[in-house]
Amino acid sequence: MQMTVCRMDTLEKELRALNFDSKAVALISESNQRYLIKLHRIPTSAVQKLAKEVRSHGAEIFFPRKEHTNLTEVGGLLIGTLKQLSGICSDLKLQPGILADLGSMLCQNLERLCRKPPMELRLGEYRLPLGERTLLMGILNVTPDSFSDGGQHYQLEQALSHAHEMAAEGADIIDIGGESTRPGSRAISASEELGRVLPVIKALKKDQHFKTPLSIDTYKPEVAQETLQAGVEMLNDVWGLKENPSLGAVAASFGVPICLMHNRRSTNYRDLIPDIISELLESIELALLAGIDDRQIIIDPGIGFGKDLQQNLEVMQHLSDFCHFGYPLLLGTSRKSMIGKLLDLPTEDRLEGTAATVAFGISAGVDIIRVHDVRQMRRVASMTDAIVRR
Repeated sequence: MQMTVCRMDTLEKELRALNFDSKAVALISESNQRYLIKLHRIPTSAVQKLAKEVRSHGAEIFFPRKEHTNLTEVGGLLIGTLKQLSGICSDLKLQPGILADLGSMLCQNLERLCRKPPMELRLGEYRLPLGERTLLMGILNVTPDSFSDGGQHYQLEQALSHAHEMAAEGADIIDIGGESTRPGSRAISASEELGRVLPVIKALKKDQHFKTPLSIDTYKPEVAQETLQAGVEMLNDVWGLKENPSLGAVAASFGVPICLMHNRRSTNYRDLIPDIISELLESIELALLAGIDDRQIIIDPGIGFGKDLQQNLEVMQHLSDFCHFGYPLLLGTSRKSMIGKLLDLPTEDRLEGTAATVAFGISAGVDIIRVHDVRQMRRVASMTDAIVRR
């Protein structure tokens, strides 16, 4: 069983997915205080009791209109105010078995709904506003083999020049990576990774004219420890603490923000979006157990990681579902294979495709975009912000 908080403006689409026509929308009273919760894999044996409980509180619930006697689980939609949903939650938790589990799950979703997202991102001495405008994270790969720009900034002078260039073009954060994460890339040791990134970090931190916070793209605790000591203000973990949970203790000890990205070694999902949400919640739980400040967690749905083309597109279509966690949302689509496959273009010619994903992501509620082309994407973000953040 799983639940996903969705935007009310997706109601018509979700009803159609349950074989309801658009006229069903008229049955639901208009209210800005209502919330839409998508139900996944609900046992059919619990459907009637759940529906009775929901309607007793004045809320509404929809299940597929056609009978599916051969199914043991179904999806549905739950719609109600916070007061109604809280009442349902409390009563369900008093019921036996599956209904109690549903009550606990609903309570967790309500806690996330009521959780106030942070108003700023705290990176050492820097304070970046959240919600006012889209933040840009510039990519600095100090690697010989990254999928897009491997080798271009591998030498120290090249890396420093590019960091200054991205800062001048409007990067709010610069994310430094010393190990390629592209499919099939060679894993390297922590010492080799440090040998690549530390000289760049130390040089930038000594430069009095460089005033942009740094993030380290790593999943290795040893690399995090050394680079944070050298002055890095943020961690970006492509494995969401699941490859090395001890990385969480390092982040907590330095009090820095950490981005938890969804990743896995298989593209076999039972139900894509609910599975990704469930796995991201596991990463968040690991972070909290490690002592990381709840206000210092960022999440990333992981476009291009553990997902094929169609799955990446489906995640893009459901980006708004990830905005209801109460954590800032980061999106990294820059020059990725999803764009290359759809447009049949090489990595160096994916600017327009990247721009489309960035504009769409911002309109869906993304807070931070991770990009190679800072100058162009700053323009895209500024234009999109002017429309959607009025």
